[in-house]
Amino acid sequence: MSTSTCVFSARLMFVLVLIGAANAQLSPNFYSTTCPNLLTIVRTAVNTAVANDRRMGASLLRLHFHDCFVQGCDGSVLLDDVTGFTGEKTAAPNANSLRGFNVIDTIKTRVEAACPGIVSCADILTIAARDGTVASSGPSWTLALGRRDSTTASLNGANSQLPGPGSSLNNLITSFANKGFTTREMVALSGSHTIGLARCSTFRNRIYNAANIDPAFATARRANCPRTGGDANLAPLDTVSPNTFNNDYYTNLVSRRGLLTSDQVLFNNGTTDAQVRAYSTNSASFFNDFAAAMVKMSNLSPLTGTNGRIRRNCRLRN
Repeated sequence: MSTSTCVFSARLMFVLVLIGAANAQLSPNFYSTTCPNLLTIVRTAVNTAVANDRRMGASLLRLHFHDCFVQGCDGSVLLDDVTGFTGEKTAAPNANSLRGFNVIDTIKTRVEAACPGIVSCADILTIAARDGTVASSGPSWTLALGRRDSTTASLNGANSQLPGPGSSLNNLITSFANKGFTTREMVALSGSHTIGLARCSTFRNRIYNAANIDPAFATARRANCPRTGGDANLAPLDTVSPNTFNNDYYTNLVSRRGLLTSDQVLFNNGTTDAQVRAYSTNSASFFNDFAAAMVKMSNLSPLTGTNGRIRRNCRLRN
């Protein structure tokens, strides 16, 4: 076994041990007696939010991902900057990009009214991401609950650990492997880009300079994303069904119509081509793999037991 293989195996084992320890303290029935209406409260609020803004399902899913990939699923991404404390919201992958904070605030207010001081912001975000996916016609999954909230955040972690829109395939594989994910799970989680929008600044280089892009698709995207200016102009990550969670994302990749560089690298004569093609013709397989990978992601290094606290306001360390 090579040295690099040994290092990877040790790193993966360490992550799996952390996940296993966390799972021992999380439970689907964690709030069954202390906040029995929690799931109904969250689902009702999320359904209303998605009905009012079809993009919100994608926003909540992304917010959860950006939380879990930095310090684990601890609600740190929700913390505002205040005097003497810097959160993660101003990190390059998050600033002027993450959305859904107001939805989490609304849910937290309703949950506090029903069960004061019981439910963490980390759990609320975890449930909301699942329910936002379901509200967008995607799969559901069973969540173990009992996470607690952090009183810390990592701006550096948010800047360095979240894969960017220009990531290469190797970068993606490494970023996800560092969190204990297989390449197959990375490809499945990338399918979250079947819903949502992206800013011109994140895909400009691809539509003007990439070779592995459908010419008609590039031309269409250039209409709303000039070479200079218009950085905040938006385009759907999936032009076929931008508000419906399905496997069209993978069909687009096979047709060289991925919006982001980090999307199209999954189908570019590389090691993940076969998995992309399989998902493009089998939505059930994609849904099953995505749901399983989301469960795994939701269990990344949560704070449990006496660690962390239950924040009354998700934006503050209180």
